[in-house]
Amino acid sequence: MSQIQLSSAVRQNLLSLQNTADLMSKTQNRLATGLKVNSALDNPGSFFTASSLNNRAGDLTNLLDDMGQSVQTLKAADEGIQSITKLVEAAKGKANQALQSSSKADRNKFAGEYNELLTQIEDLAKDAGYSGKNLLAGTGNDLSVLFNEDGTSKLDISAVDYTDTTGTLGLSDQTIGVSGTTTISQAQLTAGDEAGDTLDVQVGGSSIGTVDFSDDDIDRIAGELNALDGITATVNGTNIEIVSENGQVSIDDTDATADFGAAAASTDYVAGGFDTDASINASLANITDALSTLRSQASTFGTNLTVVENRQNFTTRLINTLEEGAGKLTLADTNEEGANLLALQTRQQLSSTSLSFASQADQNVLRLF
Repeated sequence: MSQIQLSSAVRQNLLSLQNTADLMSKTQNRLATGLKVNSALDNPGSFFTASSLNNRAGDLTNLLDDMGQSVQTLKAADEGIQSITKLVEAAKGKANQALQSSSKADRNKFAGEYNELLTQIEDLAKDAGYSGKNLLAGTGNDLSVLFNEDGTSKLDISAVDYTDTTGTLGLSDQTIGVSGTTTISQAQLTAGDEAGDTLDVQVGGSSIGTVDFSDDDIDRIAGELNALDGITATVNGTNIEIVSENGQVSIDDTDATADFGAAAASTDYVAGGFDTDASINASLANITDALSTLRSQASTFGTNLTVVENRQNFTTRLINTLEEGAGKLTLADTNEEGANLLALQTRQQLSSTSLSFASQADQNVLRLF
């Protein structure tokens, strides 16, 4: 196959058209993609530097998501502490109410309400988790927040355990007091009845008074028992039920030779946690310490939250800086590229005209025939 021979002028204009077409293709690609560097072939230095910057920005973006979740975990813990603090303050109110009352029944009621508040504190602490982490649930819930790609910059946050109030908070349930109760029957009174014999009433091992039972009148006897300090007696059929809030109660006759039968003694008495002013004041002191612990921990979590949020904001700005830097290396100036395309189109038209003129010169040989 023979090769077509072009004149020098035609060939020169053809090369110019080819170069212009190549430049137009590149310019159109830049306008279409918005990038002046699309591959390493365009500019190896800029391409690989931009890739490195974008890769780091991507890694930091992933860390940024983790920081956001850590912020939420800290907020959940902080909200938990604020709510627990309110419950502890309510428990303090119950202890103060008990201190102001002289009734053992009231103090037992307040002790029960105090215990319920401690249960609610434990339940609340168990529910203060976020996405599998609970900074108020102790072991296994420590939080580590990474701030850079290789993990050399981080914040370790230790969890506390409020799921058991007897631990870190030092608040224990109060014992609910149970009154000592016993019963004496009319048959016992009749069997032990002797001239001058009396019933000896003891509470907590100490005698608090005696009652005459010579006439076996259970209504009268119950009335005299009621008159004794800390004793409540109730007639139930032929029995007298005797209750004492102050200790185990026992009833026996004073005459050792009398046939009163077995002494009537209670076995069910339990001292209440709020029975004495001293025990209530001890609980109030523990509550004061617990409130101090909660406020200190809230301050610690608050500081941690500030650190993570600041690093989160810094990372966001750094990502923008990295992406902006990568863009400066690879992004095309659309205004400039648009102007280039217009210039190339003009050049292409001129080259086509020039090629036409060069071809006309070659065609002049036909006039010789």
